[in-house]
Amino acid sequence: MKVVLFCHSIASCWNHGNAHFLRGVARELIRLGNQVVVYEPADGWSRTNLLQDHGAAALQEGSRVVPGVDMRTYSHKAADVDEMLDGANLVLVHEWTDPALVSEIGRRRIRGGHFLLLFHDTHHRAVTAPHEIERFDLEGYDAVLAFGEVLRQVYVVRGWGRRAFTWHEAADAALFRPNPSAHKDTDLIWIGNWGDGERDDELQGFLIEPVAALGLTARIHGVRYPQAIRARLNDHGIQYSGWLPNHRVPEAFARARVTVHIPRRPYVETLWGIPTIRMFEALACGIPLVSAPWHDVEGLFPSGAYMIARNTQEMIAMVELTLRDPTFAMEVARAGAQCIQARHTCRHRVEQLLEISDGLGTAAVPAVRDDQWQTEKVAAT
Repeated sequence: MKVVLFCHSIASCWNHGNAHFLRGVARELIRLGNQVVVYEPADGWSRTNLLQDHGAAALQEGSRVVPGVDMRTYSHKAADVDEMLDGANLVLVHEWTDPALVSEIGRRRIRGGHFLLLFHDTHHRAVTAPHEIERFDLEGYDAVLAFGEVLRQVYVVRGWGRRAFTWHEAADAALFRPNPSAHKDTDLIWIGNWGDGERDDELQGFLIEPVAALGLTARIHGVRYPQAIRARLNDHGIQYSGWLPNHRVPEAFARARVTVHIPRRPYVETLWGIPTIRMFEALACGIPLVSAPWHDVEGLFPSGAYMIARNTQEMIAMVELTLRDPTFAMEVARAGAQCIQARHTCRHRVEQLLEISDGLGTAAVPAVRDDQWQTEKVAAT
């Protein structure tokens, strides 16, 4: 089967967490014998910033993370949609794709394209900026894949798309796995980008203050941190280490004794049941994790897979317990890793994707006649 993915980027993970998941999905599809072609815009924001900050070598390194994937760039003005879709059996279009291209791909499906067409949403814009999602013409799409049940329900209630399925993100288990022999050189590590004002208070209360109160060695990786925030981190003894390629994150987790999960506010207040992908990845690496409050309404993780702190004082207490009691820390880490291996790897998600595809078939979208399509095409020009 030929699978075509349209996304913001798979080569660059600079402030682009969806690249983590799509890399794992591509890897597992290839492992099952499928051909995977990925299209990303040559001038994409993540790709452009990575080149600007770290150069071509970093982009080339990211392009090699998934052996066998066919990565291609395109220009919006010169995109040949028919050529892009040639021979495709399954097409997956991520919601950071340009709305005009989303529509064009959908029209090819309506025209009678013999491929299954799915729209993939992994962001909070459906509730925080619904006008941006409303720009997408999903008439030609067979279904929507939403990375949480609550987001799936938003699509259903608003009538966006013909049908919608819950398709959570997961850990790329080929990269994210425990490394118990690694030397520990850090008490606490947090890997996450600046939240654009979406978790300022949470970072202060669940990360900065606990580190300062316990006098820990701590390191942060991420991008887009304002200078004032970097100064605040430094004042509290926290090392800010900038961007870290996602495929090197397992090594960073292995060198630390504990990590924390701090979701952005929209996921705590509105989009319940959706953790950050870092939670899947950290647990897969077997590092004890303490989370700021969030609502696991879908029961993704069993009790004991991680700890949850309702406030700063509880975060201080739980981090201290983890560092003081190695046996307790090991039990929590083992439970978290076992949960991921049993339920939340990219292999699990690809199996689910193929089940969804088989269930939909290739006749879900009614096609128009070629002469009708040509009439519409001439009228549009």
